[in-house]
Amino acid sequence: MTAPASPHDEEALGKAFDGRLARRLFAYVRPHGKLVAAAVVALMIEGVLQLAPPLLTRRVIDVAMPAGDAALVRMSAILLVVALLAQVVAMYTETLLTGILGQRIMHDLRQQIFAHLQRLPVPFFDRNPVGRLVTRVTSDVESLNELFTSGVVAGLGDLFTLLAITVLMVVVDWRMAIAAYLVVPGILYVSRWFRIAVRTEYREIRTRLARINAYLQERIAGMRVVQLFGREAHESERFAALDKAHLDAHLRSVKVYALYFPLIEILTSVALAALIVAAAPRVEATTLTVGTVAAFIQLARRFYQPLQDLSDKYNTLQQAMASAERIFALLDSPVGEGTATVTVRAVRPAATRGVTVEFEDVWFAYGEAGSPQSSVVREGNDTEPHWVLRGVSFTVRPGETLALVGHTGAGKTTVVSLMLRFYEPQRGRILLDGRDIATMPVDELRRMVGYVQQDIFLFAGDIAGNIRLGMPLSDEEVRAAAARVGADRVIRRLPDGYAHMLGERGATVSVGERQLLSFARAIAADPALLLLDEATSAVDSEIEAEIQRGLMILMQGRTTIAVAHRLSTIVGATEILVMHHGEVRERGTHRALIARSGLYARLYRLQAGELDATLGTAV
Repeated sequence: MTAPASPHDEEALGKAFDGRLARRLFAYVRPHGKLVAAAVVALMIEGVLQLAPPLLTRRVIDVAMPAGDAALVRMSAILLVVALLAQVVAMYTETLLTGILGQRIMHDLRQQIFAHLQRLPVPFFDRNPVGRLVTRVTSDVESLNELFTSGVVAGLGDLFTLLAITVLMVVVDWRMAIAAYLVVPGILYVSRWFRIAVRTEYREIRTRLARINAYLQERIAGMRVVQLFGREAHESERFAALDKAHLDAHLRSVKVYALYFPLIEILTSVALAALIVAAAPRVEATTLTVGTVAAFIQLARRFYQPLQDLSDKYNTLQQAMASAERIFALLDSPVGEGTATVTVRAVRPAATRGVTVEFEDVWFAYGEAGSPQSSVVREGNDTEPHWVLRGVSFTVRPGETLALVGHTGAGKTTVVSLMLRFYEPQRGRILLDGRDIATMPVDELRRMVGYVQQDIFLFAGDIAGNIRLGMPLSDEEVRAAAARVGADRVIRRLPDGYAHMLGERGATVSVGERQLLSFARAIAADPALLLLDEATSAVDSEIEAEIQRGLMILMQGRTTIAVAHRLSTIVGATEILVMHHGEVRERGTHRALIARSGLYARLYRLQAGELDATLGTAV
């Protein structure tokens, strides 16, 4: 039974040469034209120098040895050594130049891909696994490196060598040349079989390796769960099966290589034997010299080697075309409206106070795999989208705090995501000081926002760098931001203080401490708008109280939108919106909503322990 396709599996390989992709690749080569020209010249010199040993051999055997001319033998030996040294220099130069060429093109491509990834909208990352994107920047770009270092330029060298040797063989003796060419169809046939077989096995190897990488990434990230539930033996068995499949694919490719090279060697030996057999009667009849036969044998060996190499070049070209297609598909992914203006230079926001935020009849629905629907809902569409937000409207002014509460899936976090333009609403508008945020450059919008999310992400690096996050803040300002939310108390306990190095995702500190650091990061830039998404869900009551005291100072004159799980944290909010299935069911202050005895009052009493489980289930 065929295994189900995995999102990490590689796509099918395309054709060996695609003119459209080749032209796009050439655009990356053009800035390095001098390197290419120098490498081609070195290859041509190397190809010409390969003709020297056969010609010198012929000269020694046919001229120097019969005449007993030792001086000519010595001179020919010196010329041979010089030619071989020159050939070594040419090979070194070509290898060096093509290596530099490949590395520079990889550098340019990776820079462009990473810059493009940073400009892609959030829905793109909802649809594409991280492992696949990493593969584009690493393995696929590396395939293009092989194309330029050992593919195109080296292939041109092989073709030039074939042409030079062919011309010389015909000039020296066309009858012997025809005899040497008789085995060429057999070599081409075996090489064609090799290309097809290796192509299949190569794709299988990449697919199996992608599955191993995906499996390892998930299991290592979830190692606590694996150990907690005693799944070590089961997971080891599953990994062993994946590893065995990868091993089998490699062994099949080894068998193909093990069969191909002996077949080529047999064909080459047959061709050389045929040359000797064909030459013997003519040598005996003195119509062909022994030196010419010796030269032809050397030329034939040099002639068959490029034919064999071209098969490998074909596979390199094919893999590079497949990688180029995947890379350009990524680069062609639309960045979305407004994201093209995002800059990569950190800019400190101007000192400002709060802003007025307005949601005007906002509707939003996610598409397949987390992608948003089209920003325009077509009339007459029979398929009604699954609306996550339905006609949400509110206004929050400077100095005010708007709190969003409701059950899981009510649409609270979606409001924050729309405010940050991670997604675009299908209907309605979002205004910032009367300006539609859809018309604002994304970098301008996000420089005004301090965002603390529930899923805290800290980068590997020192604590000060995680708070500063590229903003031009002084050490004093970083310390002041940490002190404002009480994070300085935690930082002082660490061995190196603000220079303490965090592990991946901040793994070397607790969840509560990571949340404190994320608060310090959010307020360090003195934002006009604070977005708090379940911001205190991972801290204890003592730290939460400390954060609340700091936030009360920070919120003065600013605008705050807070998604709250703990209703006790938003008792003092200017306005509370109670959301249910994407709609605003209730709104008002804490006291007014409690007095109404509606959904909010029941949620609040449930958290306070005043309702039994039955009533809680009913809500």
